[in-house]
Amino acid sequence: MKRRYTWRSSNIPKVRIMIFKVYEVIKDNILFRIEEDYPEVGAYLYVYEDGQCVRDFLQNNIDMCKMVALEKYNVLIDSWKRK
Repeated sequence: MKRRYTWRSSNIPKVRIMIFKVYEVIKDNILFRIEEDYPEVGAYLYVYEDGQCVRDFLQNNIDMCKMVALEKYNVLIDSWKRK
């Protein structure tokens, strides 16, 4: 006797993978990097000089990080490149 197995979607565990966005721009030999984190955390803006992180800012989202970079370092909003 053959058995048939029926798979229900409720029996299959769901795996959710988060892909975080990363943006970078170089201005005046300074690397600016934005790294997205979980939504409840926000996004980080890192400022690197000579390969060393010299400042970091935690904001609610990527757009807020871009605004901080614009206000503090004159990094234009449209200059960011997604990595």
